[in-house]
Amino acid sequence: MLNKNKVYLFLLCTVISSCYAQNETPKELIVKEIKSKKNITLFQVSDLLEQQVKLHTIDLINWDDFSYSPKVSFRIAHANNQIWLKYYVTEENILAQVDEINGSVAGDSCVEFFFDPRADGNYYNFEFSCIGMPHLAYGPDRHKRQFVDKEKITKEIEISSSLGNEPFIERTGGHTWEMTIIIPASILTEDKGIQLKGLKTRANFYKCGDQTSDPHYLSWNPVGTERPDFHRPEYFGQLVFE
Repeated sequence: MLNKNKVYLFLLCTVISSCYAQNETPKELIVKEIKSKKNITLFQVSDLLEQQVKLHTIDLINWDDFSYSPKVSFRIAHANNQIWLKYYVTEENILAQVDEINGSVAGDSCVEFFFDPRADGNYYNFEFSCIGMPHLAYGPDRHKRQFVDKEKITKEIEISSSLGNEPFIERTGGHTWEMTIIIPASILTEDKGIQLKGLKTRANFYKCGDQTSDPHYLSWNPVGTERPDFHRPEYFGQLVFE
């Protein structure tokens, strides 16, 4: 009887813990405003982020079947109606086989920023392979996505990866890489004229690699789905732009 009671207590605690994890208060991140001149370079953006912005981690394993956890962190700020991002990744294997904009970069070593600027459930999924190949679409869920024009992405988003920009097959043995990204508000095609300053919105940050030898799905804010699914705006955290 004692053993049965222990098993019952264990199961009860597991259920309670699971329910709490899925209903906990979303994280909140204050996006610092950096004063800078216009026409700033990616190198300068990288330095300013390093000097002025706090480091945040993408380290939550939401699904036990995918327990591999690379080390991932990021910095985020805004300036001149642009979002500035810098990712830092250390992982065992890296892959960059996708060579076209709006391709399936989530299969490669990939970092992602899902952004719901109006906090109304419609979001942009910014996805970048480790060589900076971008994927960008808009909509309310994974099935109703509208791609942003490839030429507009190329013209307006600036990306620099320490791994360069040439595709490659999987490389093993441990790797560390960084990526700096400038995302202008003008790329938010369904929110024309939006101003980032003072905006209270929702987002999540991810690291994945569907086709790598160690598939993984890490998030900044917890995701409470049964299987890996980043396209769930109800699990986004809160962003407040200074």
